[in-house]
Amino acid sequence: MPRPARNDSDTALSATVSRTAGRLLSEAGPALAVWAGAALLQLLMLWWLSTRPDWLHAALTSWDNEWYVSIAEQGYPHSFSYDANGQLTGNTLAFFPLYPLLIKVVAAVTGLSGQSASLAVAWLASAGAAVAVYRLGLRLYGERVALCLVLLVFTQPMAIILWIGYSESLFLLLAACCLLAAHRRAWLTAGVLALLAGLARSTGAAVALALAVAALPPMWRQRRIDWRAVSGVAVGLLGVPLYLAWVGLRLGRLDAWMVIQQAGWHTAWDWGYATWQFLADTLQRGHDWVPVVTAVLLVALAAASVTAVLRRPWPPLAVYGLLVFALTVGQTNYYHSKLRLLVPAMLALVPLARAFAKAGVRSAAPAAAVFALFGTWFGAYMLTNWIYAI
Repeated sequence: MPRPARNDSDTALSATVSRTAGRLLSEAGPALAVWAGAALLQLLMLWWLSTRPDWLHAALTSWDNEWYVSIAEQGYPHSFSYDANGQLTGNTLAFFPLYPLLIKVVAAVTGLSGQSASLAVAWLASAGAAVAVYRLGLRLYGERVALCLVLLVFTQPMAIILWIGYSESLFLLLAACCLLAAHRRAWLTAGVLALLAGLARSTGAAVALALAVAALPPMWRQRRIDWRAVSGVAVGLLGVPLYLAWVGLRLGRLDAWMVIQQAGWHTAWDWGYATWQFLADTLQRGHDWVPVVTAVLLVALAAASVTAVLRRPWPPLAVYGLLVFALTVGQTNYYHSKLRLLVPAMLALVPLARAFAKAGVRSAAPAAAVFALFGTWFGAYMLTNWIYAI
């Protein structure tokens, strides 16, 4: 007896969904395999270096994670905060809202605690970021460079930040997806992603400006206005200003966010003077190994970024990476936080990824192994043995 037409349609739909899911999994498989290997290596490093019985929980939910979970569970304050002596201090308004919002949603849907939900969001975003970085690299440079880029991004010094309860993994996901959408000229999608990146971190401004660099040249060449591109750029540019304006209106002072950053984390724009002083003092007279290694790595990242630009990368990727670097080194924030703030930048790792891909597996494997071992060890050490927040 023949099946009803509706059942035939349902079967065809199921087969289509199954094939699509299989194709997407197949395309994401290489990136997820590299990501899983990097995650395993990072966890092994944490286990090896930690002396606490609750080493995993302590490592993955430390420092700023408490601020994010507090926002998710209690919301933002309605005023400035002061210490017992009446001095202005930092508060949760310094942290952008998208990551805490996702923590709140995941906790409400799954019943997880705030800390557990924060890790669920971070790990899902981290896996998604691996796929997005791979797809972007695949589109720009080909499969071998794309895989090398994923490996380098997820094993670089302080890549551990992509697995703990911080917002970097979410930001990297949104930034890579925005650049990928911009390369495909999916302008409205890219605009929404840039908007979300701007609601995740202040460096979302770099994503929005990179989108503008992607959208404007085609219109200039064609001598016509593409309103989808203009709309995408306009939407993307709103993220960071919207949150800063909201904080200003909430506290009755337009520069409230900057005031809180300065009071709580000594963060202010100084055109890189503090970073220059740190580099000069450390490289001349430094005796503690963490500042010395941090200084050397910052110089190496600067040199690698210049090398990447000289090789003429896709301009939006160059603008994004250079702006993330400039926004990081151009401020007075703690020197031991700068390397983790640069983890999502990607640009500085492109020349090395291309070199590894060109050399081939047998030649590049030893260097890649040393890079991955040092990078994951450094991040694990900073998380388990360094006494200050990263």
